[in-house]
Amino acid sequence: MTGSKLIGVLHKALSALAAVSLLLAAALVGSPLAWGEASTASQKSPITIGSKNFGENYLLAEIAAQLLERRGFTVDRRFGLGGTMICYEALKNGEIDFYIEYTGTLTQAILAMSGRPGQAEINSRLAEDGIKMLGEIGFNNTYAIAVRAAQARALGLARISDLQAYPELRAVFSHEFLERDDGWPGLAKRYDLPQTVVGIEHALAYAALARDRIDMTDAYSTDGELARYDLAVLEDDKGFFPPYKAVPIAVQALPSAVEQVILALQGRIDDVAMQGLNARVAVDGLSYQTVASEYLNTNAQAFEIMSVSQTDDSLFAEIGGHLLRHIQLTVIAVLASIIVGLGVSLAVYSRPRTADAFLYICGLLQTVPSLALLALMIPVFGIGVVPAIIALFLYSLLPIVRNAITALRSVDPTLVRVGRAIGLSPREQLRLLRLPLSMPAILAGIRTAAVISIGTATLAAFIGAGGLGEMIVVGLSLNDVDMILKGAIPAALLAIAVELGFEALERGLLKNRF
Repeated sequence: MTGSKLIGVLHKALSALAAVSLLLAAALVGSPLAWGEASTASQKSPITIGSKNFGENYLLAEIAAQLLERRGFTVDRRFGLGGTMICYEALKNGEIDFYIEYTGTLTQAILAMSGRPGQAEINSRLAEDGIKMLGEIGFNNTYAIAVRAAQARALGLARISDLQAYPELRAVFSHEFLERDDGWPGLAKRYDLPQTVVGIEHALAYAALARDRIDMTDAYSTDGELARYDLAVLEDDKGFFPPYKAVPIAVQALPSAVEQVILALQGRIDDVAMQGLNARVAVDGLSYQTVASEYLNTNAQAFEIMSVSQTDDSLFAEIGGHLLRHIQLTVIAVLASIIVGLGVSLAVYSRPRTADAFLYICGLLQTVPSLALLALMIPVFGIGVVPAIIALFLYSLLPIVRNAITALRSVDPTLVRVGRAIGLSPREQLRLLRLPLSMPAILAGIRTAAVISIGTATLAAFIGAGGLGEMIVVGLSLNDVDMILKGAIPAALLAIAVELGFEALERGLLKNRF
């Protein structure tokens, strides 16, 4: 097959890929699924609710979301944001309208306030960021140190002070707890604790503790897992932990009608009630959406809302929306990296210094941890689809650029000299010689970028971009293996499908070539 025909075949293949990608992206972008936008006659702009990535915060955010929906508002859920500061920065930047925070976290970790400030003092500080604190929901979910109940009885552990006598205990805490002043650093100093500590994802700690993989971890006092795994909470006998009252914090510009609905939650849920709601998820295995609906139905009269039935979505409906979002993120990012990566590679491959500099920059981008890069996007691009696509685009550049530049440079010099001898111009040499010979390596780079992007896109859930990663994050937070698999298996199958698709394309090109 001649070089020009091979280029024509490739051009048609890439054009078809681009057309399908753009049509899919356009369809997704124009739908409520893609950007979380919707409208009703009663509410033009949706109310955007955020949540942190642990079970209780999902549940509280869902209760607030369903309450607003039953009052006629449209709600955009941005659940599972990756940590306190991501949530707060998203609120500060107007990316979300409110989320549920805890007073101890607010005063100690976010505002760095000393003592036990009151609501007026806290609101004064929040006002500087265009934020306000609404009424407390009612319960105190304080930090605690949890150990196995059997071990507590065997060692006589009842108070945190008792840990001083056991430096050999395996202490494993959530990453956020290890960094906060109201977490391990301050706790170890107050109690003079000798343990060496390491970090773990909070949702995984309870199971590890119950299986005797670790000896103690940080807990939330209202967690349902405490009863599920028969864990004992040690008394904070020196009063280190401040109160952690659950409280919505919102943008100052929150519509008054929305604020009134949220204030209906004030004082409604005490410690026992919250433990019971969390146990319905952690112990009984119900979804947080179902538990939120049950709670609102039980208290429908108090909230002045209608009781509604909760219908479970089919497996396809549950996974389908997340799968489409995942495809959207990956397709747009990889398509952009193909256009930019190949375009720049074709322009610089013949200039060694420029090409090496470009490769070096792409390599540096690849060394930035995925979650860190996503978090760094928030101050500039906010949360959601846009920063996720930009991050995936940057990660997809290196394999495309490296393969393209290396292949274009590695064409047999003898063939290049022959082409020059028969009068081919540099542009004709590129079109008729270098590109056809480099095509297998270029396609391999695109193939690698696409598969990597599918895997990396699962982390986009931490900045509210959705995708299959959202199901994985929720599953991790709730220690729900089924939920994790609902996200992980489709992501793996999608990667395999892309791998097989590119393999078939490469075989077709090689067959036509030879």
